Amino acid sequence: MNTSYLIDFLENKQVSTITKTKHSYLTYHGLEEGYTYVLKKGIVKTSIILKNGREFNLSYINSTDIVSLLRDEISAYTASPLNVRIESDEAIFYRIPRKTFWDYVNHDTHLQDYVRDYYRIKLTQNIKSLQWMTMNGKKGAVCAFIYKLIDIFGRRGATGILIDFPITNEEIANFCGISTRNSVNRIIHDLKEQHVIDIKNQKIFIYDENYLREFTI
Repeated sequence: MNTSYLIDFLENKQVSTITKTKHSYLTYHGLEEGYTYVLKKGIVKTSIILKNGREFNLSYINSTDIVSLLRDEISAYTASPLNVRIESDEAIFYRIPRKTFWDYVNHDTHLQDYVRDYYRIKLTQNIKSLQWMTMNGKKGAVCAFIYKLIDIFGRRGATGILIDFPITNEEIANFCGISTRNSVNRIIHDLKEQHVIDIKNQKIFIYDENYLREFTI
């Protein structure tokens, strides 16, 4: 997606920004929301609340992206589909009234292309995540998730790849649809015993990228 065009467009329109601090929420799943938000700087986590009250994590976002794009183009307010929580020390967002944003889109072919690509890419990502969770069992889901983190937070070195962001086993469980943290603890222990990964300063270090990749094919 052409994020540079999106940022230039918002800057030219002098769209205002807001700043949120770590572990605060930008939006809550199910509550009315009157704005579209675009992440300018920082790291956020998106999630939904399941019927049983559990949180199900969807994705980390650490680059310029729309974090609350909704199809309803008419209503000034509509229910937010996601929780969006700030995971970095702070995050900066462009904030645009929803009806204004869709007016921009409807009169700009480049923004229309961006929105189409946004939905296509998000749909593809969600289908892949669902496949990984349902076809590989708990261990496969965890391995696929850790592999996915390489593109988001990975830093390659001489002996492996550092996931340069602290992620708890509870968060991994919520990303992989696993009900208990203990299950993730056992899987992480097994992967460490197999010398696939290690945990260094609360961050995952990957020794065997190919082992993890096998669960995403």
